[in-house]
Amino acid sequence: MSTPVENAADPLLVIDNIYKRFGTDADATVAVDHMSFGVKPGEFVSVIGPSGCGKSTLFNIIGGLLGDYDGEVRVGKERIDGPHPAIGMVFQEESTFPWRNVIDNVAFPLELRGVPKSERQDRAHHFIDMVGLANFEKRFPSQLSGGMKQRVSIARTLVSEPRILLMDEPFAALDEQTRLLLGDKILQIQQQLNQTTLLITHNLTEAVQLSDRIVVMTYRPGRLKRIVNIDLPRPRTSEVVGSDAFGHYVAEIWNDLREEASRGMVDAEASISRRSAARG
Repeated sequence: MSTPVENAADPLLVIDNIYKRFGTDADATVAVDHMSFGVKPGEFVSVIGPSGCGKSTLFNIIGGLLGDYDGEVRVGKERIDGPHPAIGMVFQEESTFPWRNVIDNVAFPLELRGVPKSERQDRAHHFIDMVGLANFEKRFPSQLSGGMKQRVSIARTLVSEPRILLMDEPFAALDEQTRLLLGDKILQIQQQLNQTTLLITHNLTEAVQLSDRIVVMTYRPGRLKRIVNIDLPRPRTSEVVGSDAFGHYVAEIWNDLREEASRGMVDAEASISRRSAARG
């Protein structure tokens, strides 16, 4: 059943009744089942759900990397199919070019567009400073920590000035302390740019720390279970993690996720039993 797009005033990004399945007939797997929600200009929304719920499939659909689905993705009033210049993407896997230093990594999208060298270097410097990597412009990725390399990836996405920043578990490979501190940096950037942001994550702390709203997905097939409004003050930093209100939100969302994750574990155990029986 379709979930109607909420009554937000002119959302910038609209995910409208998205349905995606893989395979056909009896072997078909429904990954995303009629998902609908909107993201308002300047809003930070996270999508969270258990492993296997279709989060990454949804990310790839919104980013234009995956087609053959029902429903629509719109930027404003424009229906989009395929990659769109209004959407910048940051991936889970660290994606810097090892043979380019920091400034050349960040300036690369502008180089592809034929922007003159002096202009692209000025713009690259601006976003390198913004992500907190001033004085690291000449370093190569092999000389950077994992968190610093992910900052380079974020700066490289922002240098094209996308209207929407789309991130898929960008801190997944980082330790918890680095995740929190990098979350602070993302919040500073989001506030400074008034950047419309959609984050795909499985990390509850990260979602509550960063978000205005959290979209909770069910286990496969991935449906919209509910949307949680995060009423914590902004500007916000990782200091909020120790507050009672923060803990309340984490517990509330975990109650939803625990139910869905339990379904996933039961499904996985049943699948193992079926395979064992088939071999036996």
